[in-house]
Amino acid sequence: MTHLLLRADASPTIGVGHVSRMVAFAEEASARGWRVTFSGSLTGADWFAEQFAALGVVVVPPTDPGDDGALPALARTVGADVVLVDHYGIAEQRAALAADGVVLVSLESRTFGRRQADVVVESELHDLPRPDDGSPVVLRGARHAPLREQVRQARRRRAESHEDADVPRVVVVLGGAAVWREEVTRVLRVLRDTGRPFEAEVVAHGDPEVPEPGEGQRFSVSTPDTRLPERLAGADLVVSAAGVTLLEACCIGVPTALVLLVDNQEAGYHAAVEQGLAVGLGRAQELDASDTASAVLADLLSDARRRRAMASAAAAAVDGLGAARVLDEAARLVSSRAG
Repeated sequence: MTHLLLRADASPTIGVGHVSRMVAFAEEASARGWRVTFSGSLTGADWFAEQFAALGVVVVPPTDPGDDGALPALARTVGADVVLVDHYGIAEQRAALAADGVVLVSLESRTFGRRQADVVVESELHDLPRPDDGSPVVLRGARHAPLREQVRQARRRRAESHEDADVPRVVVVLGGAAVWREEVTRVLRVLRDTGRPFEAEVVAHGDPEVPEPGEGQRFSVSTPDTRLPERLAGADLVVSAAGVTLLEACCIGVPTALVLLVDNQEAGYHAAVEQGLAVGLGRAQELDASDTASAVLADLLSDARRRRAMASAAAAAVDGLGAARVLDEAARLVSSRAG
């Protein structure tokens, strides 16, 4: 039986996107009858711990990212055949793992988390050049985005039953990190300043400051939990950062306005806008300096046809089956080494 070891972290600073992808891989591996072990921090992502438990995933403490020998040692201890890393702080691991016959799969975002691996995955919307570092298999593009079954179920439900509301339903979510309180507040002011009616649910840590709504506007605040895919599926518009949530929104088929939060999301942000999969509002720190973002949102709130066209393009670009495609490659390499 193939044994998959997953390594990623969640925290109030880095958010929960890395671990969200690990859940997708755990689901796919479990469906194949593989054993799965997860090593990492789940701080601020307790609901993913529950999903791991439901899948029968063994959860062990995180290895030290700065200790180059810690991950190979853990792989030997648990008897892993495949190690899958989604972490920006872990250095080169391929040679040490290969010495034990272990296949390394590595997720990266441009230069963030880049390391040589048997299978490299950059599951983003852009197609910027990547240097050849000797990795034999490089899987690029949104067709390799690992998305959870919950997201794919939300995609199916929206396709079957969604109808735009008379007063648009908006979901604002800037990721699972707790450090974006001021940026969330800026987004809410921009939304308020559209002057358009809406019902907005704000999914955020940190108790953001909610502005006084205008006529026909309503804000409510929820903390992040397991229900985000369902919230996205029911929305007429999502305001999001350009990380994992962008790919989830695309897969579900919901129109999205993007805020650029961090540098490692910049390439995906511009690619989504250029391909017509989302609209861009600019950098979060600069939203107060211009009326452009409010005008963009006002246009979207008043144009259901444009929102539907954008959502259709997004759903066509991201089908949510990336975890299966990645593990197909890993399984092929495991089989070739066993032979």
